[in-house]
Amino acid sequence: MLRCLFTFVTIVGLSPCLSAHGEDLVERSERSPEEVAEALAKKYGHSMGQVSYIPALALWGRLRLAEIEKKHVAEVRADVNKIADAAPVAENWTSGSVLAGHLIYGALGDHERLLSAAAAGLDETGKARAFVPGHSDMSDAVFMHGPLLAMAWKVTGNAEYLQACMAHIHHMQDLCRRDDGLYRHSPLDEAAWGRGNGFPALGLALVLSELKDGSKEFSALRDDWYQHLKELTKYQDAEGMWHQVIDHPESYAEFSCTCMIGFAMLRGMREGWLPRDEFEESADRAWAAVKRRIHLDGEFLEGVCTGTGKQTSLQAYFDRGEIHGRDDRGGAMALMLSTERMLWERE
Repeated sequence: MLRCLFTFVTIVGLSPCLSAHGEDLVERSERSPEEVAEALAKKYGHSMGQVSYIPALALWGRLRLAEIEKKHVAEVRADVNKIADAAPVAENWTSGSVLAGHLIYGALGDHERLLSAAAAGLDETGKARAFVPGHSDMSDAVFMHGPLLAMAWKVTGNAEYLQACMAHIHHMQDLCRRDDGLYRHSPLDEAAWGRGNGFPALGLALVLSELKDGSKEFSALRDDWYQHLKELTKYQDAEGMWHQVIDHPESYAEFSCTCMIGFAMLRGMREGWLPRDEFEESADRAWAAVKRRIHLDGEFLEGVCTGTGKQTSLQAYFDRGEIHGRDDRGGAMALMLSTERMLWERE
C-alpha cells in the first residue's frame, strides 16, 4: 500500500519527501540562484580528504560562485587551492573518480597536476589510447575522463589528448548508449539509471566547453548530446524532476541527476548550442524543483541516490537508497547547477 501511494504521488508530480511546512517551501521556492549557491557554499566545498570528483566539484562550485559574484575571489581561491593542494591522490590511480577529481586543478590553473592525471589517456609512447583504463564499463566514465582530456588538450594543444577524449567517449557510447538515445548504466542491464544519464549530460557539456565551436569534433559531440537531452525531456515529471530510473516514473524523483541534466541544458542554452524554445521550460522546471529540495540551511538535501556501482537488474536500481540530509555528492552537483543558473539569469 505504501509503495502504491509513493507511485501515485510521484506520477502526479508531487514528492512524498518534501518535508517542510507550507511557509518553508514557499521561502525555498522564492530564493534566487545567488541565495541558494551561497547557502550551499557555506556547507560544501571546505574539505577534500583525497582527490576525487565529489569534493572537487564542490570546491569548483565555491570558486565559481566567488568569481561570478566578484566577491572575496582571492580569499576563496587561496582556500580552495590550499585544500586541493593538501589532498592525497588515492592509491587506485586508474579510478575514474580519482582522475575526475583533477578537474579542480584545471580550474585552478595547476597544469602539472591536471596533466599528470590526463596522461592516463595516452600510452607509453604518448599516443592516444582507444579508451582510458578503469572505466568499469559504466556510463559515468563519459564524465570521469572526457572533460579531463579536453582540458589537457586546451592547455597543451596536443592533438593526442583530443583524439583520446573522442575515442574514449565513443567507446563508452558504444558500450552504454541504447537505441532510444538514453544510456544504460552498464552492459550488465538495460536500466537507464538517473545519474547514469546525468554523467554523460554533464560530462559532454564540460567537454564541449573546452572544444572549438565549429570543429568536426565539436559538431559531432554536440549533435549526440542534443539528441540525448532531447530524449531526456520526454521523461521529466510534472514537477520538473528526473527519476532514479529515467524511464520508470514509479521510481523516486532523484536530486543529483536533475542537477546534472539541468546544468547541461543551461550551459547549452548559454553558449547557444541548444535552442531555447526546446529546453528553456525544462531547465526552468528542473531548477524550481531542485531548489525546493534544498533546505534553507543549504545542507539538508532531499532525495539523493546513494553511491551506486553497476547493478545487474532493474530492481537493483529501484532498491538503491535515497539520502535525505547532508550529502556531499548532492551538494556538489547543486553548487554546479546554482552557479550555472546565476550565469544564465545574469546573461
